[in-house]
Amino acid sequence: MDARISKANEIDSRPANNLLRRLSAVDYALLAPHIALDDAAAHELLYSPGDYVQVVHFPCGPSLATFLVPNEDGRDVETILVGREGAVGGIVSEGFLPAYTRICVKFGGPFARMQVGKLEAAKARSPSLRNIFARYADCMLAQMFQSTACNAIHSIEQRTAKWIIAAMERTGDESSVPLTHEQLATLLGVGRSYTSRVLQSFRAEGVLDTRRGSILVRNHDGLRLRACRCNDAVKLHFEEVLRGVYPTEEADRSSARG
Repeated sequence: MDARISKANEIDSRPANNLLRRLSAVDYALLAPHIALDDAAAHELLYSPGDYVQVVHFPCGPSLATFLVPNEDGRDVETILVGREGAVGGIVSEGFLPAYTRICVKFGGPFARMQVGKLEAAKARSPSLRNIFARYADCMLAQMFQSTACNAIHSIEQRTAKWIIAAMERTGDESSVPLTHEQLATLLGVGRSYTSRVLQSFRAEGVLDTRRGSILVRNHDGLRLRACRCNDAVKLHFEEVLRGVYPTEEADRSSARG
């Protein structure tokens, strides 16, 4: 019992990022001296296309980062959200290569950060650490694949419900999401007027409401009925590849299980 309590206390002392909390004590000890904690403001730019990736950013708690792909018409289209289940910067490419997308802070809050070189040095020393990050890279690619399929086959209404649910799961707030009409339009890759019509429809059905800068969820079951199943597919893959990392109540209680 004392050993379990000691282990729980050790995990609780780490940043509130499930990927970092999933690591064994030995592997986390390789990273801990190089991790810095600070707060990031919403819309803070982490990388622009062409920037060399030198820092890994781990969203903590309710913080969210997002990948945005710039287009020739000047609009950015958001592809995936990353919250406390993961990290952005140098995960798939192992760093140093130029960033392909713009990466921004979606919802501000605490972030843990470390130099890519320090992470790579630790991975070189520990096969188990290298394995965890390789599996997370696989989960991130699965999100990107699913997002591509979702954009191709699902309606704006389904995608709207999906994004709101995804944001709620990652922030842990079951009642509201700090999204404006403009931000939601960017997530969906559509015009603001179209997004406003969709939200008006949801509001008329008693599913959602809006206030300045936020979307309020009035009917969780109704929202899930209107969403596509892309979030469920991503969660299933996380559970198969990296159990205990995708944001759920169980994962938040203990991310250290194998």
